[in-house]
Amino acid sequence: MSWFKKDPLQIISFQSYGTDSHFYARGRALEDESIDLEEQHIWHLIVNTWKRFETDEIKHVGLDVKLPSGKIIKVTTDDHGYFVAEENIENLKAFANEEGWLSFELSYNSVNIKRTIQNQNRFPGELLIPSSKAQFGVASDIDDTILHTGVVSILKWKVIYNSIFKHAKNRIPLEGAADFYHKLHRGISGNNANPIFYVSHSPWNLYRYLELFLRQNNFPKGPILLRSLNNFLRKKSKEEKPQKQKEILNLLKTYPSLPFILIGDSGEHDPDIYMEIAEEFPDRILAIYLRSVKHKKKMIRVKGLIENYKTTPVLIVENSNQAIVHARKNGFID
Repeated sequence: MSWFKKDPLQIISFQSYGTDSHFYARGRALEDESIDLEEQHIWHLIVNTWKRFETDEIKHVGLDVKLPSGKIIKVTTDDHGYFVAEENIENLKAFANEEGWLSFELSYNSVNIKRTIQNQNRFPGELLIPSSKAQFGVASDIDDTILHTGVVSILKWKVIYNSIFKHAKNRIPLEGAADFYHKLHRGISGNNANPIFYVSHSPWNLYRYLELFLRQNNFPKGPILLRSLNNFLRKKSKEEKPQKQKEILNLLKTYPSLPFILIGDSGEHDPDIYMEIAEEFPDRILAIYLRSVKHKKKMIRVKGLIENYKTTPVLIVENSNQAIVHARKNGFID
């Protein structure tokens, strides 16, 4: 990364999660490539995709994370511009809104950093502290669970095509998904504010793209948990757990008294990951919903996996209405 480029600097805060006594935020410091999220012309979509993946990260630079109380947490970005701000702090809920969102502010803490937009060295961030009224949390996949991406297509060509040539505003969510997630968020009482966590194998480079898709299609607001492109490309050992599994396990450990509903699709590894998690936490997983995919061999495999599975209810659904009926019958929603 060259300090002599003209692009201004930015700090992207990824919506994260914490507790009343534990602050945990993640994000990335980058040069601002001026990606226009509103532009829909095909050429601009291609250019925007290039900018998302050809990032100029700000490595090994100090950042300040300022909380509403005035407390400042100091962090340093890593080799890829990522940072994690984590600290035990009491009474964080006092600064959160009714839905549990806590706002904070990020800035570069070096006097040598002059290249922010209009010299405004202030960037917003948010993290979710689940409401005390929450009865359960939801950890949901994105690809082919709420957004049709074609993850089972040959060589994943549909995933590549859709991510490059389709604007987030033109991506169509799976029918009824947003309504189902709002019902889960509201819960049985209508105001439980059950937290929704969106967990995907997609890289952090697509964070703003996915955030726009969820907002545009009226999905409940929730932390979006992705993985770094470096981990995306790195070959993993057989013993290493997938990043999605690590994120869900961390949610379960962060909120030890909160049970979870897991939602995914039948096309890739969600059934295996979710069932393994349920085996480790048999009393914490209320249900597993798996979207059916148009792939005969994969569906045969998944149906074989769950045929005699008794640890927790596993339901393969063709549409959101089937999941709604099951959730209502089991007292998850009104």
